[in-house]
Formats: sequence, structure tokens, C-alpha cells
Amino acid sequence: MNREEMAAFAEASAGAPRLIGLDLGTKTIGIALSDVGRQIASPLETIRRVKFTPDVARIVTLCATHAVGGLVIGLPLNMDGSEGPRAQSSRSFARNLKPLLPLPVLFFDERLSTAAVTRTLLEADASRARRGELVDKLAAAYILQSCLDVMGGMFSGAAEEADGF
Repeated sequence: MNREEMAAFAEASAGAPRLIGLDLGTKTIGIALSDVGRQIASPLETIRRVKFTPDVARIVTLCATHAVGGLVIGLPLNMDGSEGPRAQSSRSFARNLKPLLPLPVLFFDERLSTAAVTRTLLEADASRARRGELVDKLAAAYILQSCLDVMGGMFSGAAEEADGF
């Protein structure tokens, strides 16, 4: 992801106030939602994956319900930055989703998001069952919040420069 991709996504998704973040796992999809000011990401829900069509139907419903303008999808890169099978699976999911949900998509590096969330839950002394229940939607919120922070930093600096600050 570079500045141009981020700017194009911000422009394309400007028609609606919120963004949804997705953490695509093999068994679940964690979902997070931004506030209307695109400042804060909150965990929304976890979908237990069944088949593509019902999984996407739930995402489409959430997007319509919450006036979503774009999707931020976690891209599970390898530690060296290369794309492996999981990253390709995420890209394939987005490709298949596009005809059913024509919203702009931004892939965002999700390396270590689940590890960070799990560590936080362990520090909070959450039980194993509680961690399993929360980790996917919290990871989606972590990914979306990271993206919002980068977007806010990129564009607030540009606005300040334009205003002469």
C-alpha cells in the first residue's frame, strides 16, 4: 500500500461515512466498523465461515445497515513482506466479492495483528474461551484502526501543508 493507493481509496469511499475492516481467517471472518468520522474502529462481530455466498450476504447486509463506503481487508503478508497462500486467498476473496458488493477495497498489512490482540487479551487475563470468542473481531478492529491512523496522518499533514501550517 502506498500513498497513491490510500488516496484513491479515500476518494472512492468518500460517498459514505464509515469503513468496515475484515480479518479473513480460514474458519471465521472478524469484522470491525469505523465511526462516521473515520477516527475510531470498533469490533463489530465474528462470522463463522460456512460458504462464500452466506458469508458475503452477511457482509453486504452490514455494509448496507451501517452506510459503509469501503472495505479494509487485512492482507496477511509473510514477515519478509512477500505474499504467500493466505494473502492470495484474501485477494481472491476480494475479487469474488467485488461483483456482489461494488465498494472500494484497500488491502492493509495485517502482520502480527492477531498476535498483538492475543497478547492484550492474555494480559487482561481473558479465558481461552473468551479469547477465542473475541480475537477475530478485535484483530479486524486492530487492522482497521491501523489503517485509519495511517490515513489520518497522511491526509491531515497534507491539509496542514495546504493551509500553510
